Amino acid sequence: MNSQPIQVQEAPSPAEIEVRALYRQLLDEWNKPSAGGFAALFTHDGSTVGFDGSMLDGSAEIESVLSQIFANHQTAPYVAKVRSVRFLAPTVAILRAVAGMVPPGQSDLNPAVNAIQTLVAAKDADHWRIVLFQNTPAAFHGRPEASEQLTEELRQLLE
Repeated sequence: MNSQPIQVQEAPSPAEIEVRALYRQLLDEWNKPSAGGFAALFTHDGSTVGFDGSMLDGSAEIESVLSQIFANHQTAPYVAKVRSVRFLAPTVAILRAVAGMVPPGQSDLNPAVNAIQTLVAAKDADHWRIVLFQNTPAAFHGRPEASEQLTEELRQLLE
């Protein structure tokens, strides 16, 4: 008889639940869209690196630039899946996720804008805030099967 070890998945800690909720709120603010709500989730000196490589420093700049983007473009909403949350210290966490977008007026993902997202969060007083949010294209150069696999995984979130 060949027995497999039983894998018990531990329930996430309260801190992990809070960090995941912070990420979910970030996506919700993008999806609304709300530049002020998005920027308010960052530390005053937090940064974001956009899909195109643009870097915004400070919550004021993040709000200003996103206000212009949201005013002049119909942005696509995110669908996302958290891959991991790792704590570097009790008050510092790194969240890694994969995300896709459904273009306005469509019902399916646009695989060209699938992304790997990384969020670094820090807790001060009683609130988690974003120190860095990076949105990197999931291009998978030379590995089309990896791109297709990610798209299929994200499509399941639409069902």
